[in-house]
Amino acid sequence: MTTKEGENLMTTTGKLATGERADLLQTLEKHRHFLRFTVRDLTDEQAAQRPTVSALCLGGLIKHVAATEQAWMDFVVGGAEAMTGGEEDREGRFNMAEGETLAELLDHYEQVARRTDRIVSTLPDLDMSHPLPEAPWFEPGARWSARRVLLHVIAETSQHAGHADIIRESLDGAKTMG
Repeated sequence: MTTKEGENLMTTTGKLATGERADLLQTLEKHRHFLRFTVRDLTDEQAAQRPTVSALCLGGLIKHVAATEQAWMDFVVGGAEAMTGGEEDREGRFNMAEGETLAELLDHYEQVARRTDRIVSTLPDLDMSHPLPEAPWFEPGARWSARRVLLHVIAETSQHAGHADIIRESLDGAKTMG
């Protein structure tokens, strides 16, 4: 999914995204790539390690970013009631559970990415919106458009790609960039 800024873009689902949608999906894909590239050539054991004082591990970041993207796309499609991956296992969303493999987490992330691309490519309008779920970190009565959700997913993915880069460098000295 690479193209020059503003050009038409074939998504992972074979749909053609153009203009703003292509720009947004291309930006999201770039940050997904950074995150996936950061975990290249790791064993499951390495992906589960915590080489910094943070409680984060690389496999857990992949798992969290996939769950977050999936939940926000559920919101785009069905509103706050449709969001999945609630607070029931917040800690577990940042860890690799016993028996989970990095390959499985990456495969799930790819499935989530394909679904997101399909949703964004086929939405009637990026301005469609829903009220946000009630939470102390959201302004009461606020609504987010599909565009705003996608920008949030891009920011979340980018932020965690940076976290992953620091963890990977601490783990074995490998860098995503540079």
